[in-house]
Amino acid sequence: MARSHLFLMLALPLALAGCGSRGSLGDAADSESGNAADPALASALQDQIMVDPQLGRQANGDAVRPPAQPYSGGVPSDNVAAYSGKIDNGQLLKTPAPTQADKSCTQCAAARDSVTLGGLAARQKDGKTSQCASSLQYAAGWAQRLPKDLPLYPQARVSEAAGSTAGQCQLRVVSFSSPQSMQVMLDWYYTHAIRGGYTSEHQIDGKEHILGGTRDKDGGAYVLFLTNRPDGGTDIDLVANNGI
Repeated sequence: MARSHLFLMLALPLALAGCGSRGSLGDAADSESGNAADPALASALQDQIMVDPQLGRQANGDAVRPPAQPYSGGVPSDNVAAYSGKIDNGQLLKTPAPTQADKSCTQCAAARDSVTLGGLAARQKDGKTSQCASSLQYAAGWAQRLPKDLPLYPQARVSEAAGSTAGQCQLRVVSFSSPQSMQVMLDWYYTHAIRGGYTSEHQIDGKEHILGGTRDKDGGAYVLFLTNRPDGGTDIDLVANNGI
């Protein structure tokens, strides 16, 4: 029994030494596995970790109390892309001053009496628009299928959209907001309309501006209803009968 204990006492250090010697051969093992032959991998494993000192201070990891303020994750403002006063192919045109809408303004009445985009479209004087209103389907994707010459404003935030491709219908109706002012939005769409070959009439009904027109060559028609937002932006409803 004494020799058995002696054998175990001698074998244990040898076993531990063997484990240690195997760990010391890590470089050779890495070489055999291909790690050392891959400079990118070796660099990723051995290089120092980069630390952002601003975020490091926010972590507050060694403090007993929680951070004095929430972690910073700022969201850029709506106006981060400043308005330049230009459009893709040149300077914006100036929208003519509005005329006061009278009782013959069917579009004004449509805006006042409608509670849905479908109702707004159905009350338009353009037959191609009103006849297709009953087949409208609601989905955000319709906002990306407006006519190419009357696209969605780049900074728009869509709240609702509808469209129809039933039969010969290409009706599109979109409700959205923009961080830009009323005048900017009027000029932007007026420029697109004129350069797209449409007529353009600007009316005002109370606090609402109406910009609309037609195009003879294809029977295209559009109308926009614009109102000021409390934050300086603009709320817009756009109806067009010739979407893509």
